[in-house]
Amino acid sequence: MAPGDRSPQIIHRESGAPPGKAAGRLRWWIAWTLFFSTVANYISRQTFSVLAPVIVVQLHLSNVEFSRIVAAFQFSYAITWLVGGLILDAIGTRIGLALAVVFWSVVNIFTGFANSFSAFLSLRFLLGIGEGFNWPGASKTVAEWFPSRERSLAVAVFDSGSSVGGAVAALALPFVALRFGWRSAFVASGLLGFVWLAVWLRVYRPLERHPRLTESERALIRAGRDAPVTSARGGIGRWVALAGDRNVWGVVLGRALTDPIWWFYISWLPKYLSDARGVTLKGVALFFWMPFVAADIGNFTGGWLSGLCIRRGLSVVHARVWVCVFSCLPILAGIPAAGVHSVFAAMLLISFALWGYASWSTMGLTLPSDLFPQDVVATVTGLSGLVAGLAGTGFTIAVGALVDRYSYAPAFLAAGLLPVAATICVLLLVRTPYRGLAAPSS
Repeated sequence: MAPGDRSPQIIHRESGAPPGKAAGRLRWWIAWTLFFSTVANYISRQTFSVLAPVIVVQLHLSNVEFSRIVAAFQFSYAITWLVGGLILDAIGTRIGLALAVVFWSVVNIFTGFANSFSAFLSLRFLLGIGEGFNWPGASKTVAEWFPSRERSLAVAVFDSGSSVGGAVAALALPFVALRFGWRSAFVASGLLGFVWLAVWLRVYRPLERHPRLTESERALIRAGRDAPVTSARGGIGRWVALAGDRNVWGVVLGRALTDPIWWFYISWLPKYLSDARGVTLKGVALFFWMPFVAADIGNFTGGWLSGLCIRRGLSVVHARVWVCVFSCLPILAGIPAAGVHSVFAAMLLISFALWGYASWSTMGLTLPSDLFPQDVVATVTGLSGLVAGLAGTGFTIAVGALVDRYSYAPAFLAAGLLPVAATICVLLLVRTPYRGLAAPSS
């Protein structure tokens, strides 16, 4: 029987640990701490997009200049997914994530004092460097702390923080800006990271050294792993194995063809509502939260469907892949959103599309921990984030040119079709876990 075919019942018998609360719940406390880091991350990054209708007018920015500011963040963010993954694999997530959150929080506070296109461009570039650590670090933590059957739900927990953070930013930041000025919104969102830091340093320790971890929970986590803790190959051999593993390219291409649509919606939607629909900043607060709530539901939909498939006997990897197939269908709803007359109808279609995207994204973030040893999970996640971020950067710049020359409609069309290509790549490439890195048979 392949590792991915092991049922939860078999895992329980092997570990000797009863399921549920009897084994302990520390791993879920850690997952929810990661959720709040993602919330803080998204509130910080969304501050510029949410306030764009005001900032663009005040600084006289064109659509191309706006796209370049957004792209600067995406570019550095993409680079840090890979570099950050390597750093986190080397120094661990406790210190790595702590330093990253401090860095991005300080940068976001300083953004409140920016007065020009070049200042925003530079500071958003620096913000991307700090924020790029969050997802490789969270994925690595989930791989360390959760058995395979629980990983998709754990990923859904921390990844849903992006939707919650985006919704909070959409609802709260316009009112902070209207009451105290838009600069104060950057300062307020930047301070959140320091609150999270105190909680993280108290809650998180590595699995093998955590003083509050029960032996039954430790046994449950160890017995439920489908991928090994360490690679059979080190040095250059590890990189050769990764480069030749079709699973790596399935994960990379899948994310590269889906992440750009998220960047498009979260970065351009407030400006689209203002430009094409005549919505004011207060109106942005009334509408922009809707897609984030839908995406939050999508995170848990994907995690729940994946777990259901596994309980029904499907292997872990096949469960993830077929949830991707299911999830790419509602994303198509974003295509007609640009053509409907009602703002509310457009937002409903966009929300439905992001519900599907978030379900797909949860699988894309879970697959590295299902397919690869723990000591390369952050690296593979980082590589996929790098390529996806570069693809998102290119898409963002293209949208700026399209909007200035034509309209938003071509961008909505592309955002609907790209995930179909992503799902085909995953279906064709993702196979047995860690084949390229498995220990040679004796």
